Amino acid sequence: MKYVVCAGGSGGHIYPAIAIINKIKEEDKNASFLYIGTSNRMEKDIIPKLGIDFVGLEIVGLNRKNIFKNISVLKKYNAAKREALKVLKEYAPDVVIGVGGYITLPVLKAAFKLGIPTVIHEQNSIPGLSNKLVKNKVNKICVSLPGSIKFFPKEKTVYTGNPRSEEIIKVDTVKKSELGFSEEDKLVIFVMGSLGSTTMTLKLKELIPGFKNKNYSVLVITGKNYYDEYKDLDVSDNVKIVEYCDNLINVLKDSDLIVSRAGASTIAEITAIGLPAILVPSPYVTHNHQYKNALELQEAGAIRLVTEEEFGRDKILSEIDRLFDNKELYDEMHNNSLKLGISDSSSRIYKVIKEVIAHDE
Repeated sequence: MKYVVCAGGSGGHIYPAIAIINKIKEEDKNASFLYIGTSNRMEKDIIPKLGIDFVGLEIVGLNRKNIFKNISVLKKYNAAKREALKVLKEYAPDVVIGVGGYITLPVLKAAFKLGIPTVIHEQNSIPGLSNKLVKNKVNKICVSLPGSIKFFPKEKTVYTGNPRSEEIIKVDTVKKSELGFSEEDKLVIFVMGSLGSTTMTLKLKELIPGFKNKNYSVLVITGKNYYDEYKDLDVSDNVKIVEYCDNLINVLKDSDLIVSRAGASTIAEITAIGLPAILVPSPYVTHNHQYKNALELQEAGAIRLVTEEEFGRDKILSEIDRLFDNKELYDEMHNNSLKLGISDSSSRIYKVIKEVIAHDE
């Protein structure tokens, strides 16, 4: 079978797409892949390194502040759709799988025109614009969170979870000792996105000295853009600061708490293993969907939601102490998180893809 996978712009789209590809490879030994992404975002570097054929298209998202700039956006969209038509005709895939980002819109529209079966995956509680625009024409829709089902046609929507959940179940555990921490101490991980955050960097720099003399270990992942901001910070022995962690899901399996943004992949990973979390939704994303993602988990008793505005040294230190000092509360959060987790998401998505292909044959 020949598969086109399309996703781009952020890790929240790219890594679920990779998880789907990995599952297909596992199940279909004769599978071949073409990944279509944007020509200037993360995927252009990540995907070729994995040995997956990659085509980059030039496209940008809508400018919501200056509508006049959308004239050039529309021109790029039309050019991308023409190029997508050409690529899909030449490659002739059995199915096109869209996993989010504005790049998926021209590719899926081209697939509709050519009569190629299509499947999309929505990671967030509030669907992205591209998925909203194609929901009535795609063959099947997979969703990560039950709260997003209501936004799509019921008869073609399947609750599968996020494929990153199955990835974290399968990967090997990186032990605390491999990071230079004591196996006896609890481990808290702080991460605010792969690139980091200006606002959160300032707040974390105020927070980190507060870990001195705490009886737990702390790993702070700064993001590639902000690592140098921490170089003059006085750090106690129980704290390590790193720029990036390319095996974070392996590390999460031996950690005790994560303080993180509320992206869809993060939620899939922590619920799959029942990891208690303090989630700090990014207020800068469209439709404030990270807040809605986190709110759904907090209402289920699986996490603590702290807004970026509320995030401060005293607040976070007290939240961590509250969880670690109250085993009953900690265990309750762990169990509530596990109830939301799906450990076979990639398998569910693969089943949907195969059904769509079989129906078209």
